[in-house]
Amino acid sequence: MDMAATISTSSSLSSILRNPQLLAPSKFKFTPLTSSSPSSFPLHCPKPISISTRSSVSPIPKSLADGTASSSSLTSNYPLSSPKNLKSRLQSGESLYGLFLLTFSPTIAEIAGLAGYDFVVVDMEHGHGGISDALPCLHALAAAGTAAILRVPETCPTWTKKALDLGPQGIMFPMIESARDAKEAVSYCRFPPAGIRGSAHPIVRASGYGIDEGYLNNYQDELLIMCQIESEKGVKKAGEIAAVDGVDCIQMGPLDLSASLGYLWDPGNKKVREAMRAAEKAVLESKKDSNGGGGGAYLAGFAMPHDPALDLRSRGYSMVSGATDVGLFRSVAVEDVLIFKTSLMEESSDDERGDDKDGDEKYWSE
Repeated sequence: MDMAATISTSSSLSSILRNPQLLAPSKFKFTPLTSSSPSSFPLHCPKPISISTRSSVSPIPKSLADGTASSSSLTSNYPLSSPKNLKSRLQSGESLYGLFLLTFSPTIAEIAGLAGYDFVVVDMEHGHGGISDALPCLHALAAAGTAAILRVPETCPTWTKKALDLGPQGIMFPMIESARDAKEAVSYCRFPPAGIRGSAHPIVRASGYGIDEGYLNNYQDELLIMCQIESEKGVKKAGEIAAVDGVDCIQMGPLDLSASLGYLWDPGNKKVREAMRAAEKAVLESKKDSNGGGGGAYLAGFAMPHDPALDLRSRGYSMVSGATDVGLFRSVAVEDVLIFKTSLMEESSDDERGDDKDGDEKYWSE
């Protein structure tokens, strides 16, 4: 019997389940890709897949048809695809370049990923959005194959739990000022008995909504925990913070640090730079002291006009964020308007000079 005819005469799903042969591959016709298909594709865009009519499509198992299957008997190919793991990339010595996202625009997030940023920090501390706003951005970054880091607005178990359940590759804690603060932050990221993270792993996005059966075994190895040092007190304890077990990366905060030192309007002040160097040295030494044992923390930072990205890299930073989405758009927008307004002024000036020239020519020609 023809499949379409069968479906049209049977409106219930159960009748299809009772007849799994209806879904046999011979009932479907696919048009293979031709030689005229494009041979090159944009960055991050998947190439078309040629589907053969001989593809093996297994009939629905009897256990599914009669409802006796258990969740443990189901198999999947989760995850279908995922960005390269930030932790493993750092361990292999890569230099990573990123962007801070404050607009919570999934479109901007996707563009950032397609542009080639290694990671994007979705900033819930200074951006306007929260958990619900961050989720579409994580979807967009995943589609672009780019790692997402969530910066929480406060170092507390509630924000940490909600952020981690979304399944970012990394989490960033603001204003860490002591080893105790760092240990608490790590404990918020780990399930009992190692920590106090709330457990809903069978149903949250982090575990593929329970489809990723290896999540509990791998989550600690895959999550990048970042602690921010952005105060005078934090600088003095930088080495101790970096040495805390579970802290993978120290993110320097130059603006808050300058404010804590009394130089809010002068982040490039000599005293601010000296404090930054002291913290940087302590973090880098924590990595050396581990003697390759996996201890210590990597160094991450944010480029500033007086301290560009390549300078940070030359001082040992493994992760560098070059800009924010707001800052990039502001700069381009201001420049765009300025170019247009300047061209109008130049055009007006040229017209005036042209009129005078015509007048002079007419005068002398007479």
